[in-house]
Amino acid sequence: MRKYLRKFLPDREAVRNNRWLRPFEARLLHPRLWHLNRHSAAGAVALGLFCGLIPGPFQMLGAAIGALVFRVNLPLALVTTFYTNPFTIVPLYILAYEIGHLVSADTSGFSAPPEFDWLRLLDWTQTMMGWMAGIGRPLGIGLVLLALGLAVIGYFLVKAAWRLHLVLAWQRRRQARLGLRS
Repeated sequence: MRKYLRKFLPDREAVRNNRWLRPFEARLLHPRLWHLNRHSAAGAVALGLFCGLIPGPFQMLGAAIGALVFRVNLPLALVTTFYTNPFTIVPLYILAYEIGHLVSADTSGFSAPPEFDWLRLLDWTQTMMGWMAGIGRPLGIGLVLLALGLAVIGYFLVKAAWRLHLVLAWQRRRQARLGLRS
């Protein structure tokens, strides 16, 4: 599994040779950020899944800072954020809104955004801000809960998959060893 993942992840030399990252070289080249084992992989996937729901272009920045703080595999944390893309972000945000709506016991349902009006731009802006505030609370709560849920599920799935891979490898080695003896 480790060999398979290493094919797709950048290595330490890519960071060392990048002139933009050179000022941060001492922190970014810490060995635990590049080591790939079941603990660092599970933590990196959990971190990437959590940070993938951060709005806007801050997903990778959040994953990179989190990898530095928690000392998990940096490239894997960054790559894992790619599960959110233009095709998946809308369904994920709708799911997050629904989760937040259920948890916050908000009695008001989802309402369509106000129609844009050039002639009453100030009124439209105020109405739009009110609409955004109305969906903001359930969406914010739902995003946090969905991100936490995905992170926990991802963490334990990676741990289980890594363990399964090891058990199967041990069994193959044992059978090969027993086959040689007979």
